[in-house]
Amino acid sequence: MKKKLVFSGVQPTGNLHLGNYLGALKNFVILQKEMKCIYCVVDLHAITIFQKPEDLNNNVLETVASFLATGLDPKKSIIFNQSSVSGHAELAWIFNCVSRIGWLNRMTQFKDKAGSDKEKASVGLYIYPNLMAADILLYKATHVPVGADQKQHLELARDIAQKFNNDFNCSNFFPLPEPLIPKNVSRVMSLRDGTKKMSKSEESDYSRINLKDKEDDIANKIKKAKSDSEAIPDNIKALEAKPEALNLLNIYSEISNVSLEKVLNEMSGKEYSFLKTKLTDVLVNEITPVGKEIKKLLEDKSHLMKVLKKGTEKANIIAEENLKNIREKVGLI
Repeated sequence: MKKKLVFSGVQPTGNLHLGNYLGALKNFVILQKEMKCIYCVVDLHAITIFQKPEDLNNNVLETVASFLATGLDPKKSIIFNQSSVSGHAELAWIFNCVSRIGWLNRMTQFKDKAGSDKEKASVGLYIYPNLMAADILLYKATHVPVGADQKQHLELARDIAQKFNNDFNCSNFFPLPEPLIPKNVSRVMSLRDGTKKMSKSEESDYSRINLKDKEDDIANKIKKAKSDSEAIPDNIKALEAKPEALNLLNIYSEISNVSLEKVLNEMSGKEYSFLKTKLTDVLVNEITPVGKEIKKLLEDKSHLMKVLKKGTEKANIIAEENLKNIREKVGLI
């Protein structure tokens, strides 16, 4: 039985928020205790939409700082930036020739990101699922932590792996990576609109809790977060028509590691102001130490560069060994 290997990538968009923390980073720390993990800052994915070079540079370092501040250990996990390992781009091109246009046409994320005028979108945005497959399969990763919105891309990676294995008569050369979907983590939604994911791109800063927010920022944002005028109900069914209220209760449940059912037992019949006070307390206790550590780490960028350099060296050893075999299978000299 092959050893389990986890791969995951995070885009360096800067200013990571509570959704990133609960949806990915917190889970990364748990996974590194259980199996070998590779965590990549996917800067090549970021440039599918134009980035100011100085912003991209700073965002890569801030993402690494966020990794470290939330508990990732470079001695246990490989941490590096995607563009520093050229094998990602090389394997992506090979996969561009294995993947089928019909497969990419089914990718719903391109339609969402390109919007109504897809003719103006970059080619990179269209084919980036092939690069995502290369990210994973370059290391022969067996497991990938994904949210529901990325599951389709992982299915594509499995299709590409299977087709490569069939085309080049090398059964089981690439593993078919399995999704790791945390059982309890709910999608963290906007504090202003419970039907939308919490996002950096939303105009109002009051829509999200940033990992670098100070105590007063968190308190003000939760105080002004949209909830409901009625008392907190005693069942989940009643909350389904109140997405903002459900979002606040879900966040409290996740941060305090208590099931939503138990939270409702504690909160039912009370006003949302009571929940907001309790939620502010747990968020301040959990998030502000992370924010302080991120700021501290960003003061020593040479340390962050060393972490990336060592991670790149480790990643390159695995990537080059696998690429040597891939080139031979394809017939490249």
